[in-house]
Amino acid sequence: MGDLEHARALAQGAGQTLMRLRAAAGERGLAGKALKDAGDRAAQDYLSAELRRLYPSDAVLSEESEDTKERLNHRRVWIIDPLDGTREYSEFRDDWAVHVALWEDGRLAAGAVSLPGVDMVLDSAMMAPLREQLGQAPIRIAVSRSRPPAVLEQLTAQLDIELVPMGSAGYKVCAVVRGEVDAYIHAGGQYEWDSAAPVAVAAGSGLHASRIDGKDLEYNQVNPYLPDLLVCRPELKDLLLDHIAAGLKSITTA
Repeated sequence: MGDLEHARALAQGAGQTLMRLRAAAGERGLAGKALKDAGDRAAQDYLSAELRRLYPSDAVLSEESEDTKERLNHRRVWIIDPLDGTREYSEFRDDWAVHVALWEDGRLAAGAVSLPGVDMVLDSAMMAPLREQLGQAPIRIAVSRSRPPAVLEQLTAQLDIELVPMGSAGYKVCAVVRGEVDAYIHAGGQYEWDSAAPVAVAAGSGLHASRIDGKDLEYNQVNPYLPDLLVCRPELKDLLLDHIAAGLKSITTA
C-alpha cells in the first residue's frame, strides 16, 4: 500500500473505532463531554499507534497531541484530526469526520476524509468530481450550525445565496465535493488539522481552495493556526473572492 491507500485505511479505521465506541456509549455510561473525550482519545490512540507502526520516521501534527515543533525538521508530516466535530459525534449526528493528510516537501501529497456516519471515505485522488453541475440559483454555502462568519452578511445582501448549516469542517468541505453545496466559507478560526485533509480531497476533485483573501493555504508552519478557508466550485472563485473582499472591507471600516 502507498501513502494514499494508507491514509484512506487510517481514516476509515479510526472512523470504525469511533462508531463502535458510540454504539456502546449507553452501556458504558458515556454521554455529552464524556463521550466527546472518549472519542478523541480512542481515535487518537488508533491513529498514533498505526502511524508509528507504518511510518516510524515521519512526524505527526495532531489536534489531540502536543506539538513539539520537531516536525519542522521533517520532510514528511502527517496532519490529522482524529475526530472533527466532537459535538455532532456526541449528539449522534452524521455530520462529523476523521482527517488524515500527508504533507511532504512543502505540499499536501495525500489526504483522506472519512465520513463514518454516512459510510463514506473521500480521498485526494478521486478520478472524477462527485458533484453535479452548478444550477442557476441560489448559490448554496455550507456554514457553521452555530456561528456563520460575519462576512456572509455582505454576500447574502448582494448575491442570491442559501446558507446550509451543517457540522464539522471536514463534513462541510466534503459536502462541496459531493455536490450538496456549492461552497464553504469559514472565517472564525481554525488550525491546520481542521483543513489539511479536506483541502487535499477538494483539490484532488478540481475544487478551488484558498484563504478567504485568495492566498494559498500553507501547512506545517511554525504556528499551525490557519483561521480562514474558502472551498468552492472553480467557476465561483472570482465572484466569491471579490464579494468576500468587499465584505471584509466594510467590516473593517464600519
